[in-house]
Amino acid sequence: MLVSASEMLKKAKAGHYAVGQFNINNLEWTKAILLTAQELNSPVILGVSEGAGKYMAGVETVAAMVKAMDKSLGITVPVALHLDHGTYDGCYKCVKAGFTSIMFDGSHYAIEENVEKTKELVAVAHAMGMSIEAEVGSIGGEEDGVVGAGECADPAECKAIADLGVDMLAAGIGNIHGKYPENWAGLSFDTLDAIQQKTGDMPLVLHGGTGIPEDMIKKAISLGVAKINVNTECQLSFADATRKYVEAGKDLEGKGFDPRKLLAPGFEAIKATVKEKMELFGSVGKAE
Repeated sequence: MLVSASEMLKKAKAGHYAVGQFNINNLEWTKAILLTAQELNSPVILGVSEGAGKYMAGVETVAAMVKAMDKSLGITVPVALHLDHGTYDGCYKCVKAGFTSIMFDGSHYAIEENVEKTKELVAVAHAMGMSIEAEVGSIGGEEDGVVGAGECADPAECKAIADLGVDMLAAGIGNIHGKYPENWAGLSFDTLDAIQQKTGDMPLVLHGGTGIPEDMIKKAISLGVAKINVNTECQLSFADATRKYVEAGKDLEGKGFDPRKLLAPGFEAIKATVKEKMELFGSVGKAE
């Protein structure tokens, strides 16, 4: 059931759990995540970066695939189709394509321009019944060519963006995209707590969920994080399972080269990773 992310995140914030955003890269990814959410009776957010959207032949193709698959698989749990780290132009493309949620990443703009563009996109998204996420303080690592150092957001700037009426707020608290380096300092819970104090009931978003220790994840949820993004971990699981299948020579046995067989171990690995994360985030059984 395709919906905006607004209601599911309000419930998550009030219920002290988080909804996972799992980024999709192709049909296998989408199907694995949707089936796992249905099996666990969990709300879920399908994230699509602009790069992944291009890879899948454009955001119109992605929206059509997700809508058709949601229907044909008989998915009844709440599912949001969400643009991840969207540019200004990318947000408008996804509004037109039929996404149910967008993220405008204006963190690289001066705060005044970020506020101006976010305000405009909030009005557009809400007029279409969509939810919108904004970001303050860049998330470290690289996301489709946007490189951030993992800075901590200014709580006052977070309040300025939250007050524009966004449905969720991503704030840098030392988190990064991709694998975390050995010398990573960890999440800044003082920053997160200060942001929570300033933004009240606003569901907060934790990007770069791969590799953050479980105790930090749970503490972040207790401090107002209601959405956690996972991408790299599913990619690593998929790659590892596929590699083992090929290295074991299974692709050379009978019709083991058939993509339906070749991709099956990776598909199951994604399901297992998503299940593990949903259990950790506390969203299992929370679909209504």
